[in-house]
Amino acid sequence: MSISSTQPQPDMALEGEGRRALVTGLRGFTGEYVARELRDAGYRVFGTATPGDVAPEPGVFAVDLCDRAAVAAMVEEVQPDVVVHLAGIAFVGHGDAEQIYRVNVAGTRNVLEALAALRKRPSAVLLASSANIYGNASVPVIDEQVAPAPANDYAVSKLAMEYMARLWMDRLPIIIARPFNYTGVGQSENFLLPKIVSHFRRKAGTIELGNLAIARDFSDVRMVAWSYRRLLAAAPAGQAFNICSGRSHSLASVIDMMSDIAGYRIKVRVNPAFVRTNDVLTLTGDNARLAGVVGAIPTRPLSETLRWMYED
Repeated sequence: MSISSTQPQPDMALEGEGRRALVTGLRGFTGEYVARELRDAGYRVFGTATPGDVAPEPGVFAVDLCDRAAVAAMVEEVQPDVVVHLAGIAFVGHGDAEQIYRVNVAGTRNVLEALAALRKRPSAVLLASSANIYGNASVPVIDEQVAPAPANDYAVSKLAMEYMARLWMDRLPIIIARPFNYTGVGQSENFLLPKIVSHFRRKAGTIELGNLAIARDFSDVRMVAWSYRRLLAAAPAGQAFNICSGRSHSLASVIDMMSDIAGYRIKVRVNPAFVRTNDVLTLTGDNARLAGVVGAIPTRPLSETLRWMYED
């Protein structure tokens, strides 16, 4: 798997020079890109992985987030200057609801408790929440003022994590990130766009999808990693930020893009099991608050991201 990052700024290496970054979920899809972004900025990166998932290596700790003592010991050893907390259950369709809440809420609490106990606390702690907390919002463009209306256990767990994190905001400089849909090389085919790209790469004749008219805000994972690094540098403690492109694309348009990239048309079958009657037709994120803190956001055309995934 190739991983490319956004172009470094001239003073980017100074940003993390002499500083230690902790990335929980380092070996996950997003973690790989965030680690690359931070290393390019001069940080010394440490991370966590799920026990048994990866071979031991320097700077990577196999830690169960629900093991309070193990999390505390890891944080004490790393002594991070900044933290990006990505570890958690990230798939909406995960079948074990109890595990979703235990890892996403209690596990995050263990991380915050350990960080607050440090003699020298981090300058920024970014928690990855999700735009899923907005649920089936009744407005087409969603900013951070839209009232949460979570519609599944995953979304409820992320909103609960946000509320729990408020208990620590007087002790830690916490930033809440709410990423909308994003994708890139290395994302599991459990997710929609990697599934579509995989079908085209295999030259499949047919694919089963839901409502092709539904449009979502899709971003490139490299932009997400860049945004996380910039938020760590700005350290706007106590605020929540949508991480999104500000543009939406229908599934039908994604199929058209992939047809142009792959050079053939695939037959789409609409599976009624994938169609939800209460789905909002179009959901688009508002990234004005993010841009106001980090500057111009290096968004990429979705077709460019899809081609990157197809050709990797």
